[in-house]
Amino acid sequence: MNNTKIKVEKFILTNWDEAEQGLLIAENTEWVLVKHIPTDYLVDGYRLYKKDLIEERLNTDEEKQIEKVLKLKGIEADLPNNFEFSNTIGLLQWIEKSYGIFEFQDDDEDELVYGKVNKVIGNKLVINMINADGTVEKDYNYEYDINDIRIITFASDYNLSLELLWKDNLII
Repeated sequence: MNNTKIKVEKFILTNWDEAEQGLLIAENTEWVLVKHIPTDYLVDGYRLYKKDLIEERLNTDEEKQIEKVLKLKGIEADLPNNFEFSNTIGLLQWIEKSYGIFEFQDDDEDELVYGKVNKVIGNKLVINMINADGTVEKDYNYEYDINDIRIITFASDYNLSLELLWKDNLII
């Protein structure tokens, strides 16, 4: 059995109704990197949580039970290849280079944004938005406030599926 110490935490985010859970991998002063646990004992991809938008971090009996199951499954708290913490734009660019596309959420709990960096203008981010069918949103010019980005997701099953559709659309 794997004896590596693992820790699962629940994250309560500012102005969000739903808590997030993840297997703690690493953190710096600005970000926490986890393997995302969307439900029960399922691990799906990685998430970065912006620390100044986390109200509370918990490790209750529920998280301890998940830790036990993850240990039994042999899941480890390993870093993605070549991962290094950076600022928000640096992280998004690293994800693009390593995984193709990124997903992030800002202050809107119900909105997931998929894409690639188009340009950065001061503290604003403009992306090439990827739709659910893998097509690029034409004339998408919404500017996201970089400071409002609170979750960055990569290497989840949905991310990888969307990337495959996006790449397939490039071939057509």
